Amino acid sequence: MDSSSVFGIILALIALFVGMFLKGVTPDALINPAAFLIIIAGTAGAVIISFPMKDIKKVPKLFGLVFKEQKLVSDMEIIKLFSKWADLARREGLLSLESQLDEIEDPFLKNGMSLAIDGQNADYIRDVLTEEVDAMEERHSTGAQIFSLAGTYAPTLGVLGAVVGLIAALKDLSDIDKLAYAISAAFIATLLGIFTGYVLWHPFANKLKRKSKEEARQKLMIIEGILSVLEGEAPRVIEQKLSSYLSMEERKSLQEGGETDLGKEA
Repeated sequence: MDSSSVFGIILALIALFVGMFLKGVTPDALINPAAFLIIIAGTAGAVIISFPMKDIKKVPKLFGLVFKEQKLVSDMEIIKLFSKWADLARREGLLSLESQLDEIEDPFLKNGMSLAIDGQNADYIRDVLTEEVDAMEERHSTGAQIFSLAGTYAPTLGVLGAVVGLIAALKDLSDIDKLAYAISAAFIATLLGIFTGYVLWHPFANKLKRKSKEEARQKLMIIEGILSVLEGEAPRVIEQKLSSYLSMEERKSLQEGGETDLGKEA
């Protein structure tokens, strides 16, 4: 479970309801079926129009990705792995790494190492793996765009819902109390549209973009590691090259641990 997604939604809901309470608005004011229908169904309809059905069918999975913790191997472990493989390849040859393939669970890494062991040149391997990363980013971009457009449509539909509510309210001006209540209810649609658009859909899109960027960054690091092993670079050189993908704290940790663990392998 992605704790930041859950915590963020809970915090936003608390802010909304506490703010309503401080303004003297009771939560039952949100019970407006017509507003929910216009905002939720209207936003869904607009999104469905915007994308082919093959993309719309992925929406349940996209929700899962938003709330599911991203499972990536740590960058430090990847660097240590390439350092070990570089040492083994320099001592026993690149073909000695073939026995290591069965232990690789990541399909991207396994495919790249298989290409290297099969004797493909560096340019070919880089092109194949880079195209795979580009295709992945394109798929992820489509998913994020679905939520991004939903976040654009929802506030506008909120205004539409408010207009519909005002039309209904102004049909009868004889009862001022009923008129005031109807006008208040009309703006619930605007509230729901803005809330869902800017607290749910746009943040969901940003979360998917962030996860995609992180996965792409790690895959690019893997490409550099594979090519470095293929070119016969020393383990320590690979560590220094791949450390550019790490934060300053991780680089410091790698340097401190390199002399004990990685340094011995090199």
